[in-house]
This record gives sequence, C-alpha cells and structure tokens, in this order.
Amino acid sequence: MQNTIFKDLKVVELASVLAGPAVGLFFAELGAEVVKIENKTTQGDVTRRWKLPSENQESENQESEYSAYYCSVNWGKQAQLLNLKDEADQQIVKKLIQSADVVITNYKAGAAEKLGMDAATLRQLNPRLIYAYLSAFGEASTRTAFDVVLQAEAGFLFMTGEPHRDPVKMPVALIDILAAHQLKEAILLALYQRTQTGQGSYVSVSLLEAALASLANQATNWLMGGHIPQRMGTQHPNIAPYGDIFDTQDEKPVILAVGTEKQFVALCQCLGIPEVASDPRLSQNQARVQNRALLKDVLKPAIAMHQLGALMQAFHEQGVPAGQIRSMPEVFEQAKAQEMILEEKMPDGTLSKRVKTVAFNIKPNR
Repeated sequence: MQNTIFKDLKVVELASVLAGPAVGLFFAELGAEVVKIENKTTQGDVTRRWKLPSENQESENQESEYSAYYCSVNWGKQAQLLNLKDEADQQIVKKLIQSADVVITNYKAGAAEKLGMDAATLRQLNPRLIYAYLSAFGEASTRTAFDVVLQAEAGFLFMTGEPHRDPVKMPVALIDILAAHQLKEAILLALYQRTQTGQGSYVSVSLLEAALASLANQATNWLMGGHIPQRMGTQHPNIAPYGDIFDTQDEKPVILAVGTEKQFVALCQCLGIPEVASDPRLSQNQARVQNRALLKDVLKPAIAMHQLGALMQAFHEQGVPAGQIRSMPEVFEQAKAQEMILEEKMPDGTLSKRVKTVAFNIKPNR
C-alpha cells in the first residue's frame, strides 16, 4: 500500500544537491513518477562528484559516475541530462511539466526567470501545477550557502560542541533535511487544496526559516528565560542526567536520557545505588542540573561495574532511557535498520544503497 499511494502523481525535479532531491525521493518512495532534470553542461548534479577518497580508487571496472552522496537521495527517479539554455532541451522539460503535478526547484533568485522555469511561466502551461521552491535565505536573496552556513546563521553551530572548544557541525546536512520536510508538508497541503479548488499553488521554504523553526526549546529558553544556549557537548540545559556518556566495564560507551524522577529512581536501582535517589542533592531534576559534576562522579564508577549487554537489558526492563553509542556498522546490525535500506542498480551498473526517507506506515481500516 505505502509505495503506491502516489502512483498517479508526476513530479519534475529541477533541484540539485540534497534538500530538493530529498523531496523528490520522498514522492518516488511512495510510487510517484519522478523525472530528475540535471544540468548537462556541468555533467549533472554536482553531488555526482562529491566522492569519498575510497570511491575515487578505480575498481576492476570503470570508476562509477555516481557518488554515494548522490545516491543517498536519488532512488527510483528517471534522470535526464539537459541544457535548459538550449531551446530543444527546454521544450522537452516544458512538455514534461504540462502533464506534471509538482515541480521542485532551488534556483538562485532570478535564475528561474532567465531559464523560463519560473512559476508564472510554468503556470501558464499547467494551471494545476504545484510549484515548490527552496532557497537558502529567502526568495529575494541571492546569497549562496550550503548547509553548514545555515547551521552557523541559525544558531546551531554556536550551541554544538564541547565547552571552551570550537563549534562542531552536525555530521549530516540536517538543515537541508529539515527544509525538505517543510517543503514536503507544503506540497501535501497544496495537493489537498487542489482537490478542493482544481488549481495549483506556489509553495516555498527557505533553509533559514526551516532551521529557525527547528530551534524549539533552545529558542524559547532565550525568548522567555533570557538564557543563551552554550556548547554543552551532548548534555541538556534543562535535564540531568540527559546526554551524559559513561563507559561500561567492557569499555562500551552508553548515553543516558533520564527525563523523570521515576526514571532516575529506576536508574539508581539498576546500578545498585538506590540510596542516591533520595540524596537531596540529586533527588530532583533541578538539583541534578545544578550538581552535574557530583552526579557524574556518582554515576561513573557505578556504570563501570557493569557489562554493556546486561546493563542495557536491565535499563530496558526497568524503563530507563539509555542507548548504546553505535558506529555505522553497528547501526546496520539492527533489524530495523536493515529494513530501511533501499537498493537500486544505477545505469552504469553500480549497485547503490541508501536508507528510506519514508519512516511511517499507512494501513487501511479493515
């Protein structure tokens, strides 16, 4: 059921890099026909060439023209390399758009108009078209930026990393992913609206707005409490022990995320230190936040007395939120992670793999 929901939907993807293609991937996963138009004059989407050093080593066959990065958000699409400054190629795209439901773009301000791919022009070809536009800093801005720039401008970089050390960027282009989710939501609303009006829509989101919308409690800590979030590593400004990392007896790192007093009592019981739960310096969350150093001094030796497997089992049984810090190979040892893998053979024969962007299930009532 899930992968055929949009089987009658046609999407033309004029976007490149990550955010726009991630939106196209979402619809492809749900059964839509997605045609990806890439710039022939630059040998396609720039991410085709964003290869790891290991990918640049020639294999027994010819080196693949597809990087792992490119493959991460390009599955189930019909890719065409065209030059939109060429009249014949432009007509190919416009013919596709005449029967399309959605067009996804991420042109710089003014570029779409020069190519004849702006919303006003395409709406004349197809009044039912939903034109979806992604920008970095807003529709009128000509400023160029990749994800890490938005992490900086939206405050994420300032907050991320260890105290008294340089900021650390998030290891995935999370602002792109957040913007992609925002644009998906806008497109879905536009599709719903079209069922009522029969008309298409223009929807847009900037990476900056998507990032700001995701600041959540950190923004409110400043807006209401006057607190400027600082670099705290994995710790939480409002909760303890939350984000604290400890090594087990077999030298495996675990992270705690204790959010309630009941969970703290259970943690202490699992560790064989039940008396700590009634210590007035640590019994309540506010006290634990104020006494983080003491809390760590108490928990560190207690956790070091236990093997990872037995400890995680005890945490699970007693309802203590905790996690094993897994490397990527360890992540994909999990059955659920294996179920999320999408494979596809690329035109040059490369077997590509990526994880699904659709993480929900839909089942009809019976």
